[in-house]
Amino acid sequence: MIGAAVMIGKIATCEIEDVTTEDGKNAAAVALGRLGGKKRAEGLSPQKRSEIAKKAAKSRWKR
Repeated sequence: MIGAAVMIGKIATCEIEDVTTEDGKNAAAVALGRLGGKKRAEGLSPQKRSEIAKKAAKSRWKR
């Protein structure tokens, strides 16, 4: 919480620039999120990835 307050203060005083994407998300968080999915997939077996994909497809097309 304190880190967020410090960040807001630095943005307000123009010490750092608030970098957001076009949809309002923090660009650094978006980049880390993309890395996280790849790293998670690397740690899963092909069988487990297949199970997750099948569950996602079933959920997606169930609607």
